[in-house]
Amino acid sequence: MTIQLRQICLVAEQLAPVIDDLTAILGIHSCYVDPGVGKFGLENNLMPVGRNFLEVVAPIQDNTAAGRYLERRNGDGGYMVITQIDTLEEHQRLRQRALDQGVRIAHEHSSDEWYLSQLHPRDMQAAFLELEWNPTADFNGFWNPVGGLGWEDKVNQNQTVDFIGVELQGSDPAALADHWANVTDLPVETDLADPSIRFNNATIRFVEDTDGRGPGLGGLDIRVANRQAILAEAKQRNCYVSDDQLTICGTRWYLHDS
Repeated sequence: MTIQLRQICLVAEQLAPVIDDLTAILGIHSCYVDPGVGKFGLENNLMPVGRNFLEVVAPIQDNTAAGRYLERRNGDGGYMVITQIDTLEEHQRLRQRALDQGVRIAHEHSSDEWYLSQLHPRDMQAAFLELEWNPTADFNGFWNPVGGLGWEDKVNQNQTVDFIGVELQGSDPAALADHWANVTDLPVETDLADPSIRFNNATIRFVEDTDGRGPGLGGLDIRVANRQAILAEAKQRNCYVSDDQLTICGTRWYLHDS
């Protein structure tokens, strides 16, 4: 079984200023706007980070799930951990495994070309976990949420290279790690400072909620190729925390040199 972290979704009260900060600071480019999210009362923008993707969504009408999430966590922040599964059989097995543990499916799509299961954030106790599969099973290429292909010329790794980790927070990190490990059928790793599980290309770390915002996706680990350019722009935009950390869209960004 292989689970690839393929996309991170953040949620913002206003889309445009967040996209402006992300593209300017991280040196990434917009590649796709999905009109399909309008049925959920949202607008969005997607940007490649290496061969994976960063999405930001924002409510454009009242009483949306994203809007309620913003209220619950008191502002912008992390929203979804979106994964690509290598086979349909594994996708279906993990989907059933989640159901067997009482995790609800918040949204689902199935067709010959695309299977998608969004696991409810309340039941996952920190964030949506989305399981996706498509027949190409190419972790470096075709990806349905950005329209398949056509995004490759927007990739720029001169400043930001890729995601390497996700930080999920809660009141009991060990219990949260056990829950995510049970759903994903992965072992909890104890060789790091925090309990963790390892996807194919990224580490999911579980930490204590110390910011008062409650359970959620609190931070992202990124590998960078030009730390100084990133820090300089972050300082200009009041997103600088330290030489190792930024805050953009209510999310902690931890910088690791390539």
